[in-house]
Amino acid sequence: MARHSPHNMPTPSAPQIEKAPRSTAWPLLRSLRPEQWTKNLILFGGLLFGMRLFDVEAVLRATAAFFIFCGLSGVVYLVNDIMDREADKRHPLKRHRPIASGALSPSTAKLAAVGIGAIGLGGSWLLGQRFFFVALAYLSLQTFYSGPLKQMVIIDVLTIAFGFVLRAVGGAVVINVPISHWLMLVTVLLALFLALSKRRHELTLLADGATSHRRILEEYSPYLLDQMISVVTASTLMAYALYTVAPETVARFGTDKLALTIPFPLYGIFRYLYLVHQKKGGGSPSTMLLTDKPLLLCVGLWVCAVVLIIYRPLLP
Repeated sequence: MARHSPHNMPTPSAPQIEKAPRSTAWPLLRSLRPEQWTKNLILFGGLLFGMRLFDVEAVLRATAAFFIFCGLSGVVYLVNDIMDREADKRHPLKRHRPIASGALSPSTAKLAAVGIGAIGLGGSWLLGQRFFFVALAYLSLQTFYSGPLKQMVIIDVLTIAFGFVLRAVGGAVVINVPISHWLMLVTVLLALFLALSKRRHELTLLADGATSHRRILEEYSPYLLDQMISVVTASTLMAYALYTVAPETVARFGTDKLALTIPFPLYGIFRYLYLVHQKKGGGSPSTMLLTDKPLLLCVGLWVCAVVLIIYRPLLP
C-alpha cells in the first residue's frame, strides 16, 4: 500500500474574504460641506430685522428656508468639486476632498446633486413661489459660477457676493417682510470682503503654483487684492454706519440707538484682517468664524445688542 507523505497531501485553500464595498455615505456628506452651514445664517436676517423674531410661524418658515439653502449650497459644492477635480488634485489641501481623492466617484456625486437639488427646489416651492424663484436663481447662478463665471476676473468674486444677496433676499421673501436696500448693500460688500480675502489666501498659499491650480488667479496679485479689500472694507463699515442712523431705520425701529452696534462690525472686520494677514487665514470664512473665539464672541455680542435695541420697545 502506497504511503502518502504529508507534504503530498492536498491542503485546503484558505477561505476568500470578500471586501465589503466602501460606503459612500461619509464621503458624500463631506462633499456637501456641512461645516459651511454658517454661510446660510444670513437667511435669518429678514427674521431679525423684519421684527418677526418672536413670530413662531415666521421662525419655522425661516428655519425651513435655512435647511433648504444648506441642501442647495451642498449641491453647488458637489458640482464645483466634480468640475474642479483635476485641479484639486494639485492643491495641497483640496486634494483630500472625496471626489479629488477618489473616495467618491463623480457619477455618484452627480446623482446625489440631482436628487438633493430636486428635493431642495421642491421644498422651496412649498414655501411659496417667490421663495422658489429665489432658490432657483441661487442654484442657477452658483452652478454657472462653477463653470465659466469662475474664470472671469472680478466677475468671479461678484458672483459669490450675489449668492449671499440671494440668501438674504430668500430669508426676507419666505416670511414676507420688506427687503432693506441698506442691508442688501451691506451684505454684498461684506460678501465681497470675504471673497477677496479668500482669493488672497489662495494666491499666497499656492505661491508659484497658484495659476496651475486655478487659471483665474493669474489675473490677481496680492497687491491688487489688498487694494480691493481696502476699498470694500471702508465701504462696508460706512454703509453699515449710515444704515444705523438713516431716518427710515430710526422710523422703522423707533430708536436711534442702533448706531451703538457699530463697534462690533468694526472690530470683527479688523480681527478678520488680522487673521488673514498675520495668521495666514481666510481660506474658509466659516471655519474661521467657528474656531476663532474672539471673532465668534464679537458676532454673538452684535446679535445680542441688535436684539436688545430693536426689540426693546416690543417687550413689556
